[in-house]
Order: sequence, then structure tokens, then C-alpha cells
Amino acid sequence: MSSKRYIMHIDLDSFFVSVERLYDPSLIGKPVIIGGNAQRGVVASCSYEARKFGVHSGMSSRDAFKLCPHAISVRGNHERYSDYSRRVTKIIDEMVPLYQKASVDEFYIDLTGTDRFYDPYQLATQVRQRIIKETKLPISFGLASGRTVAKMATNRAKPNGQLFVPHGSEMDFLAPLPISAIPGVGESTCKKIYAYGIEKIGDLQKVQLRFLETVFGKNGIWMYEKARGVDYGEVVPHSDRKSISTECTFHTNVADRRKLESTLVSMTEELSSKLRRENKLASCVAIKIRYANFETHTQQEKIPLTAAEHILIPGVKNLLTKAWDNGRPVRLIGVRLSQLCTGSYQINLFEDNETQISLYQAMDKINFKFGDKTVCRAAGMEITTRNFNPFMRD
Repeated sequence: MSSKRYIMHIDLDSFFVSVERLYDPSLIGKPVIIGGNAQRGVVASCSYEARKFGVHSGMSSRDAFKLCPHAISVRGNHERYSDYSRRVTKIIDEMVPLYQKASVDEFYIDLTGTDRFYDPYQLATQVRQRIIKETKLPISFGLASGRTVAKMATNRAKPNGQLFVPHGSEMDFLAPLPISAIPGVGESTCKKIYAYGIEKIGDLQKVQLRFLETVFGKNGIWMYEKARGVDYGEVVPHSDRKSISTECTFHTNVADRRKLESTLVSMTEELSSKLRRENKLASCVAIKIRYANFETHTQQEKIPLTAAEHILIPGVKNLLTKAWDNGRPVRLIGVRLSQLCTGSYQINLFEDNETQISLYQAMDKINFKFGDKTVCRAAGMEITTRNFNPFMRD
């Protein structure tokens, strides 16, 4: 059995932007910002052309448009991104023995052992080429002996490139990179390290472990290993999610209860449908409310295990009554279903009837085929078509 590990890290370059460009080629080569607008919201993704101006995902849209005022704002389309993510996942699933989907656009693949039959780098290249051919999306990958170096290799290969860091050359590859390039090293940690004159990973490689332990504790041991390319982290094929949630940031603050309830109904429908699709049940429901001054409140309650919105929606409305200071303008509202477990929706003999169950089955079948929210309750229709935007988040 092979003693060498081969870990591949895949990242779809500017994923949301790349998908939008497939539908609108006029966006190619231009600075694009997904999510929010010049007044409010948060950047969900941005093109490399926008990044040159300092724009990055997670920053406020207002700051982003100050840095790049000529950027093109795109609202974002959750269903398109989910669809392309599924296509990429299907290709990977068909081609490799073990993989972990880290996010909608990021994957770790364990190719250890394949070197007995194939060249791992050649196999990784074939995976990338097939994804590009079948989806038309730009994609980068890094291949190395561990997850951390593979991810850093991907970052070096971007945009739309690939890089293999051979076994034994990890420290040489890492040495010229800045400390901030290590995944998991935040800004505050970097500042603390900079104070000791350590700026490059090569500088960190020369520091004694005892010193790092004294200054950073257990985190010092972690940094010592990362600087040397040591990473024993496994590629875990599946991990059950513990919660599912969504939020909506309004374009203008809302003080109308009917509109707030419509938004909650729409979001609860979407989450319930996803639970049923993933064969999950929730036993806790919560809502989040953020006011115009960014003051945030949450309210939650335990519920019987369910994935049915006709049970969840009354509970969500009740939480709104408890959490909302009636009449106070709301900037953001969200719903969260947690304490999930695997299982199908259990029919309630006292509340459900054959018509109710048949309705859920029909709705799920249509929404699965044509996309979420194709059919929904009338109470959530207006918010679905006009106001709901899952990519405008704080």
C-alpha cells in the first residue's frame, strides 16, 4: 500500500460570478459584484477585475462600491449556483474514490493509493479538464501531501490553473509565502507574529517550537506544523449538518407585520423543502431580527421533530410576536432550524390528512424538478418574487 498521501484541493474560481457570466457573456472581463448594492448588503462574490481594487467577499457592499464605483452589481441566483455545484459534485463523485465537499464551490479529494495504477497528478488534471469541459466553469486545484498545502497550492494556481507540490518540497514551497497565506491564521495573529519580525513562512520555519508555545500556547504548535507542511487532517466524506438557516436583508427597513410574516413564510417553506429533500427533521426553530441600528435579537423554541411548514410556520409567527418590538423598523430577518436528525416526516394522525400529505409530495416533486419556490403558499409569493434575496446578508 502506498505510504505517500495525495490530497487534491479544488476551488471553482469566483464561482457565482463565473456562473453569471455563462448566462450573460457581457460580464466577461468586467468588475462584477454579487450580492447587495451601493447602499446596503454584503459582497457574496466578486470578479478578479473587482478584486484588483481591494474588493473581497464578506465586505459591505457600500465599501465595495466606494473602492470600485464602476463595478456591475448582480443580485445573484441561488438556484443557478446550487445547480452548477451539483453538476460539479456529480463529476467528482464519478471520478474519484473519496472526496469531501467543503462548501458550494470547494472540495477536498483523497487520491492516496491511486499511484499504484495512475499518476495522481494526471488523474487530478483529468478531473479538472472534465469539469471545465462539461460546465464551462474556470477551476483551480492544488495537489500535495496534506490538506493545508494543497489549499495553499490552489491559491497560488489561481485563476484557472493547477499546481502540484511534490513530496519533500513542502517547506521550500511555503517559505516565500506570507504568514497570512496559512489558512486559519487571522489578522490579529499575524500582527502578533509581525511584532517579532516574522513576516514570511520561511521566517516562521526557523523559529523554535518552544518560543511559539510560550507566545501562542497550543496554537503555536499548530503554526509550527503548518509552516513545515505537516497536516494529518483526513478527507472526511460526509458530516451531518446540525442546522439549516437563511436570512433576508431588506432594501428598505420594514415595519409592516404582514410583510415580515410573508418573508418568514417564504423562508420557512424553503428550509422545510430542503429538510425533506435531505431526509432530515428539525426539533428547534429560531428567528433572528436585526433593527436599523444593527441591534440584533433572536428567539427560539423546541418543537416536535418535523419537516412540515404547516407545523413550523405558526411557531415562526409566534416567535415573531415574542421577538419583535412591534412597529420598530427591521433591517434583516432570518429563520433557523436546528437540532436536526435523519428521518422522514412523520404523519400526525390528529392534524394531517391524505390531502395534506399528497400536497407536500406534489410540491416537493415540482420544486425538485423545476427549482425551489416554483410552487409555494400564497402568503410567501410576493416576497419570493420581489424581495427575497438570500445573498444580501450582513
